[in-house]
Amino acid sequence: MSPAADRAPRSVPTPPRRPASTGASACLLLLSATLLAGCGGADGAADGTPGGGSDGGGASADRPATSGLPRSGAFDYQLGGVSDGEFAVVVRDPADGPLPGAYSICYVNGFQTQPDEAELWAAHPELLLHDAHGEPVVDPEWPDELVLDPGTPARREGILARIGPEIDACAAAGFDAVELDNLDVGERFDQLDPDGVLALAGDYVDRAHAAGLEVAQKNAAELAPVGRAELGFDLAVVEECGAYDECAAYREAYGEAFVQIEYPDSLAAAGVTFSVVCADPDRAPLTVLRDRDLVPAGEPGHLREQC
Repeated sequence: MSPAADRAPRSVPTPPRRPASTGASACLLLLSATLLAGCGGADGAADGTPGGGSDGGGASADRPATSGLPRSGAFDYQLGGVSDGEFAVVVRDPADGPLPGAYSICYVNGFQTQPDEAELWAAHPELLLHDAHGEPVVDPEWPDELVLDPGTPARREGILARIGPEIDACAAAGFDAVELDNLDVGERFDQLDPDGVLALAGDYVDRAHAAGLEVAQKNAAELAPVGRAELGFDLAVVEECGAYDECAAYREAYGEAFVQIEYPDSLAAAGVTFSVVCADPDRAPLTVLRDRDLVPAGEPGHLREQC
């Protein structure tokens, strides 16, 4: 595995998310309930904050109940490239480094391979998900990404041995938190064991906490309760919860400790305007509308508005 600083940024444009399928969501909700039962404006503009509420969920014995994520200030989602500005919160590719003075979240693809790393993972076929013909499973929305298979302790150990150093590198670079992308693979690929996906997520959380990082759940609204209370995620990075009417799930689990990104195409498809999103009391305190390609400021197609 190449060092985090050498990894290529995640490809853009980002495909529109799909709402959870009924059967998969029901299965994951049942799994979450079981686990829980077992434990007894314009660029640079300041944001507004919807009606109050403290951080939701619980905390492990050695983790604080409140994330260090700022609840006010400007926020930007910069996976398509760095934009200058006075931001309180940014999400960036590890190769771009943190923004000095801002709460900086480091992107890590935790459950699929990066586009430039297929050959590296091909040397470890036992860690990849395979179809009925023995071929590695490719994400149809990201055809240059292979799906990892954390279905056994040995596989999880092998995956963590390769992704863990990327998490450590985020900490060494000075990031404040790490965003673990593609947590929803257990919902999107029936061949995967949801227990294994959640177990790997827990391993990542432990690794990041040991490195001094907070950890963000990425999407997967149906997993928010177990993500916060059981797996120990500190905050969430959420795409399109306004378009898919999922924001309440994150607010219930994380209180105000989440950031929200919306895209024009998915809002249009849902018949929802960004002003309606901003008026939603369940939206994140820091909510932005970004162009689907996440183009940096000053380049054609760039769009960033903040509530």
